Amino acid sequence: MWEVLDRVFEKSIKLLAVLSLLLLSFIILFIFKESLIFFRAVPILKFITRNTWNPLAAPENLSILNIILGTLYVSIVAIIIALPIGVGSSLLLSGYVKEKPRLILRGLIDVMAGVPSVIYGFIGLLVLVKFFERVFDFSSGESVLAGGILLSIMVLPYIISTCDETMGKMYEKYSMVAKALGISKGYIIRTIVLSQSIKGITAAAVLALGRAMGETMAVMMVIGNAPIMPKLLGKCQTIPSLIALEMGMAEVGSLHYHALFAAGFVLMAILLIINIALFYIKRSMSQL
Repeated sequence: MWEVLDRVFEKSIKLLAVLSLLLLSFIILFIFKESLIFFRAVPILKFITRNTWNPLAAPENLSILNIILGTLYVSIVAIIIALPIGVGSSLLLSGYVKEKPRLILRGLIDVMAGVPSVIYGFIGLLVLVKFFERVFDFSSGESVLAGGILLSIMVLPYIISTCDETMGKMYEKYSMVAKALGISKGYIIRTIVLSQSIKGITAAAVLALGRAMGETMAVMMVIGNAPIMPKLLGKCQTIPSLIALEMGMAEVGSLHYHALFAAGFVLMAILLIINIALFYIKRSMSQL
């Protein structure tokens, strides 16, 4: 009886895994198919190396260099802000907070990940953008910096959860031996736990970067959505916000419509390249 149930469970898991891979493959193929129509009219190199986005003009005026740079700029600003805070919070939780308060704090952090992005965007629009306008006397608080700060808050739960899981295991592994040798807790965390958690920190950075580059609604509400060369205190546009804003007004089957699919395909390609690069960096670091 139990052997039959085990086999059924095993086959079910394998079937679900295959279905997941097929679903992902079909999504990629569909986006590529819709993008290919546009790439026949505008070569991909021109699409990603020119900086004019004007759907009402000629096809060669549909290019997304500024939008690619805006996507990367906002995401990198978010990671630069969030990663040190996330790593520091993980070290605090794994080494200095007792078990019960740690579980409560982890629960609250996980709840942050479940808050709808539109709520973050609404708070960012009413608080963060207005803060820049009033305190720094900006003509408009919508900027790359506002998007980066908002995104850093949104990706913090992913960084903390991933890092804390690794650092907690490392601390449990070495803490008893270190106490027996009379080594201080601070020294263990600085020299052993942190150094042994590089892989976890790298994984957290990759996860957070993918989350940041794919975010739509919250970022769209605070960056100004202007397809111009991004500046830290200026407006910009990201690929997800471009697709969300213009897909509803693009005529189905038009070159504009297929250009938006092409932009989504470029975003997937960028994420794939970043993940492959970080994978090899992570592997090379593990061999040192």
